[in-house]
Amino acid sequence: MSRRRTAGLVVVLLVLAAAGVSRARAEFTGSSGTGAGITAADPLTIGPLYRWGMNTTPALSPVQSGNPASLWTKVVNANNHGCAIRDNGGLWCWGTPTYGELGNAATSDFVYGPVRGNATTWTDVTAGTGYTCGVQTAGTLWCWGLNSKGQLGQGADLTNRSSPARVGDQSTWSRVTAGESHACGLRTDGTLWCWGDNTVGQLGQGDTTARTVSSQILPGVTFSDVASRRDHTCALTVAGALYCWGSNQHGQLGAGDFVNRSSPYEVLPGSVWTAITTGELHTCAVRAGGTLWCWGFNTDYQLGILGDSTARVQPTAIGSATDWATVAASLAHTCGTRTDGSLWCWGSGDRGKTGFGDSATRQEPTRVGPDADWTQIGIGRDHTCGLRASGRLWCWGYNISGQLGLTVTAPEQLGNYPLWRRAAPGRLNICAIAADRTASCSDYNGQGQLGQGDYNVRSVFTPLASVSTWASLGFGNYHVCGTRTDQSLYCWGENGSGELGIGTTSSSATLRKVGADVWATVASGSGYTCATQTSGTLWCWGTNGSGRLGIGDTTVTQRTTPSQVGSATWRRVSSGFSSACAIRTDGTLWCWGVNDRGQLGVGDTATRWAPAQVGTDADWQDVQLGRNHSCGVRTDHSLWCWGSNNNGQLGLGGGGLQLTPARVGTETTWFTLAVGGAHTCATKTDLSLWCWGYNGASQLGLGDTVDRNAPVRVPGMRTRHVAATWYGTYAIQQQ
Repeated sequence: MSRRRTAGLVVVLLVLAAAGVSRARAEFTGSSGTGAGITAADPLTIGPLYRWGMNTTPALSPVQSGNPASLWTKVVNANNHGCAIRDNGGLWCWGTPTYGELGNAATSDFVYGPVRGNATTWTDVTAGTGYTCGVQTAGTLWCWGLNSKGQLGQGADLTNRSSPARVGDQSTWSRVTAGESHACGLRTDGTLWCWGDNTVGQLGQGDTTARTVSSQILPGVTFSDVASRRDHTCALTVAGALYCWGSNQHGQLGAGDFVNRSSPYEVLPGSVWTAITTGELHTCAVRAGGTLWCWGFNTDYQLGILGDSTARVQPTAIGSATDWATVAASLAHTCGTRTDGSLWCWGSGDRGKTGFGDSATRQEPTRVGPDADWTQIGIGRDHTCGLRASGRLWCWGYNISGQLGLTVTAPEQLGNYPLWRRAAPGRLNICAIAADRTASCSDYNGQGQLGQGDYNVRSVFTPLASVSTWASLGFGNYHVCGTRTDQSLYCWGENGSGELGIGTTSSSATLRKVGADVWATVASGSGYTCATQTSGTLWCWGTNGSGRLGIGDTTVTQRTTPSQVGSATWRRVSSGFSSACAIRTDGTLWCWGVNDRGQLGVGDTATRWAPAQVGTDADWQDVQLGRNHSCGVRTDHSLWCWGSNNNGQLGLGGGGLQLTPARVGTETTWFTLAVGGAHTCATKTDLSLWCWGYNGASQLGLGDTVDRNAPVRVPGMRTRHVAATWYGTYAIQQQ
């Protein structure tokens, strides 16, 4: 049930407290990373909640993906990214861009979620682990992304590529498939070639020597199709024979044993096969006559054998149907289409990847909905996409990195309550405080961060029933902390680094009280939490990696209970991924933690293990941190930003780094702030909302995906409260 923290993930916690615009500047309540200083008496924006940008909510049933007007001819998925070919031959990819696998050559601090187009026409595409390959209409083969094992086919050059690199000089490629670290391709003459990692013989060359250029498989044999997912490969000949080779630790080669094969092995000699798929540890294929056969790993019933989860070392008939058309497999689930156009899935339903509206396991092929126009399936480890006869793209399952390709290009209302006070969006979730000060949460729940006592996904806001009268809420990676109007503090969710502050490292799906009722504000980051008490003292707990806790001790790895930060008195605190900033009661600004992009604003890029003063000014009113940049508002309502500016997120034009606070424009009407992964939004005293920076997922709310390097007004929004995540934005519309 529990899911470990993914490296590099970040949540920026930005619930902003704002007083009425008529209040004197000295009475401005400002904000911490989680809505500091909110009390029951504060006049707040109360109204409907809107969101825009990348929608990372898990989809438990098929939902239409991408532009509704777009038509598609092929879709493929890897673990954390996917690609599809449009009817005009354009290639689009979305999801995680860690190694350049989206192929957009973007210079950005944050490119999760965007769908990127390529104007060249393509006929085939495949998605591997951290890399992508495709065939263009001219018959040329191109690969991009991770190249640590030579999987891009660039010879001795093992450099990663963030844009397509041609593989060899041939112009006769027709088909390509990607495994974890190796790839194979078919040429128009039916010859089969493989390259990349060969640790377990997945290149089919009779040895375990890696190849960084394509090498032919079984010269003299003509192939019609090839499939690879992890460390084994299977291919069909034009005569319908099936060969498999590579890893066989779970019987996925169908050879009757668990012995790896470095040379192609014919599966059930004499049989005629029409379709093939390779999962990570199992294989399925359709035989002539339309019967479905599967073999290999079966712990999650991914083979589709009712009542039996034991592995199979030889092909086993699945059910009695004789009308199977296609089949697609991943790690723990399998899907296929039948000749009548119906869609069937089975195996693990975790995170909704089988499309049945729940997370239950299906032991045998089970029909997904009543539709009978499915033509092709592209399957990822925890998500699935499919094409319908109309050419429309539908996806479902896990969506942590935007791999479902779901975006909201302009503000749309969210939630099943009409009136909200505050929203606290996280990496995969959102919690919000309603007008009556009850709180509700929705979306992913793998660490119990919805506070429901279980680990079940919620697709709609579900109330936190055990505690009410909330003042503020804020998300870390997979944990939540919140204060109540009686100054009590509760935390729940992941706790591997002690970020819940309850003296243990055991996660909790129920709300856990932290200390006595003395808390004023709270801010949660990646594996840590900071909070101020009513006395003005500042306390932090959780991981101390790179100085996140600000306690000045480089030998401490974590604290499971609150530890005081210095002896000064503080007004508010804001936490980002691995950096934090806080404003003292004297109005000075102090920051600590990771500083590799200048996000601390102290004039260099060195890590700070204790709070370091930002400049000498003593008139700071608010501060917010993103992934690699920060912004603040001064008492004269001027706006200042610093850190990375690769996508214009500082609002200063240009790019590069800004190591100290720089003023954004000349206006003195800025009011509240929200800082996302690589974009920024802010409100003005006239309630207008302005956004700028990275816009690949439409997180600026401007109806497009064009970056902006200066503030641009968001049409139709009037608000005092805005909050941001890596790839999305939320605001409460003033009524």
